[in-house]
Amino acid sequence: MIDARVAALHAELGITAEMLRSRGLRAHAEAQRLQPVGLGTDGRDKLLVPAAARAWQSMRAAAADDGIELLLVSAFRSVEFQAALIRSKLKKGAPIAEVLRVNAPPGYSEHHSGCAVDLGDAQTPPLDEAFEGTAAFAWLQAHADAFGFRLSYPRDNREGYLYEPWHWCWHRRVRRDGAQ
Repeated sequence: MIDARVAALHAELGITAEMLRSRGLRAHAEAQRLQPVGLGTDGRDKLLVPAAARAWQSMRAAAADDGIELLLVSAFRSVEFQAALIRSKLKKGAPIAEVLRVNAPPGYSEHHSGCAVDLGDAQTPPLDEAFEGTAAFAWLQAHADAFGFRLSYPRDNREGYLYEPWHWCWHRRVRRDGAQ
């Protein structure tokens, strides 16, 4: 359920309830307890919820042990930051339907949860589909699930987002016997 602040942002940005409903998008609450997890590729400190932060740090260390450097491009994003990303694209003339194929509406981004990371490597530009051809992506496909991370937006995903090989979200790990 979205709150009045998110509803007001949707009205401002031209995001309708039908746009959300037709794609089956899930709302994500904004994380309240966050901790720094290091600098991103933009030189700014990135934040995750504590459990996701521990999982990210363990995963990054394991990748490094295997000779893979995972670069942190993005992590937690506030609802307002998400709205600012969309505003910027709309000001440049992009139609809202096109913007929403790339950016989640405010209140609906996994980044709000403090559990999502956008990852990259030194060989490819950030947030570029070419990341899928890297050793870093191959390592993530083979190992990320062991740390509780899953690729959120594979090709032809049900939410209608463009393919994002760089976007991974931490989910509570479930033991093989089904317990958490």
